[in-house]
Amino acid sequence: MTTSAPTGKAALHISDASTIRLIPLDRIRVLNPRVRNKQVFARLVENIAMIGLKRPITVTCTKDGGEQQFEVVCGQGRFEAFQALGESSIPCIVVSASEADRFLISLVENLARRKHSNRDLLMSIQILSERGYSAKEIAGKTSLDPTYINCILLLLRQGEERLISAVEKGWLPIKIATEIARSDDAEIQQAMIEAYETGVLKGEQLIKVRRLVDRRHALGKRYGQHVHVERPTTPQKLLNTYQAEVRRQKVMIKKADINEQRLLIIVTAVKKLLADDYFAALLRNQDIQDMPRPLADRINGEVK
Repeated sequence: MTTSAPTGKAALHISDASTIRLIPLDRIRVLNPRVRNKQVFARLVENIAMIGLKRPITVTCTKDGGEQQFEVVCGQGRFEAFQALGESSIPCIVVSASEADRFLISLVENLARRKHSNRDLLMSIQILSERGYSAKEIAGKTSLDPTYINCILLLLRQGEERLISAVEKGWLPIKIATEIARSDDAEIQQAMIEAYETGVLKGEQLIKVRRLVDRRHALGKRYGQHVHVERPTTPQKLLNTYQAEVRRQKVMIKKADINEQRLLIIVTAVKKLLADDYFAALLRNQDIQDMPRPLADRINGEVK
């Protein structure tokens, strides 16, 4: 399956037709390796072992000390699967590309395989906006509605992480999230009443929105953020603080009295034991010649 590249085109592009060659694995190295999910890789190995290689890998030719070597441009997983299966060679499409192009092609493949989250998309929208792109231009690049882009940018600029998360999960309409972000508490309450009366929010959905608004008010717009409300000092607040401190000190004094009584019992018991000749002989036989200094001082009456 050999065809020549059309005149006027680059010497290589991956989309061009090319010869499939069987190349030894020991002459191939991975240009831009990436970490692979072990379970996904195991399924790939199993699939190739049962069905075979459905698509050749793409490599480019390099020279190392005069010997022809190859670098993987696309197909690292298939290449490593062949290594795991103990194969000696693998079908390859050999293409011609500069070193910069090889890295770029490999990088694009890795990015294309990556599973992007909604958070990645939102951050990309914000970056485009910061670089001067209008909502209409961003909509053209992302295939999203310009109105949706404007609403998302408003939520991002105001740090409305809780509202954005609810929109991502699909149970909070973007327009309601925008209204909440723009409004104060009284206006939010009125908007929720109108949404309920018009049927925009119903039943459980209304309850979830109410809880979200309460958490946003109590804990802040961002996750991990806590709103600290400064409350003025009042006579009642001072009295409560004083009474709490009095209770704490009373408990502390009571605990000290209990410990003092326990210590007195211990000192009395040890004095009686030391006055017993049999106990004193037992201590000497066990080579116990001393005791803790604070206890000895109390027994000797040096501490009152």
